[in-house]
Amino acid sequence: MIAVLATLFIYSMTVGLWNIKTKNMETKTVSDRMISLVVLNDMHTNFLAKAIDGISDKDAHNRLNTKANHVAWLTGSLVQQRYEMAKHIGPDSNADSQLSADELFKNNKGIQDDIIYPPLAEFKKDFDKATPALRNALINVSDEKLDQKFEMMPGMQMTYYELMSFRIYREASIIGQIALWRRLLVYDALKYD
Repeated sequence: MIAVLATLFIYSMTVGLWNIKTKNMETKTVSDRMISLVVLNDMHTNFLAKAIDGISDKDAHNRLNTKANHVAWLTGSLVQQRYEMAKHIGPDSNADSQLSADELFKNNKGIQDDIIYPPLAEFKKDFDKATPALRNALINVSDEKLDQKFEMMPGMQMTYYELMSFRIYREASIIGQIALWRRLLVYDALKYD
């Protein structure tokens, strides 16, 4: 039985990844380093929508009597991060616009106890606004910009390429956490089809 489930999982991942790969085979990035990040970005775009699908707003705030970040905070944090990534490297992103929950997440603000975060549907709308700008920025960012260093925090410098790589990794981590919350809250598992 486990072998059958593993085979089905691998097949569904292969089909899903093939569709994404086929889409990205036509994508040309300004920097050769960015094609893999574009592929991962596209995968995360698909997976986040599936990860939050059907989760009630009540359950999205349920921490199951732990200190763990709940689904609402995780989703909002990912959306804010995606918006910020586009602002960092995208010359045509609207730096003056804000997401609906900007005050709750700006400057990498952690989860706040006793705060009711916006509904997942609101985060999804903001995600849908930020995603095309980020994808365009990932495709069009130059090697010169990617190699540019900035101060992440006092005493810590990194390049924009390192920042983009870390943030793409963080998106995968957040989606994995939401997938775990789905099971802990007795929802169906995340589907990769």
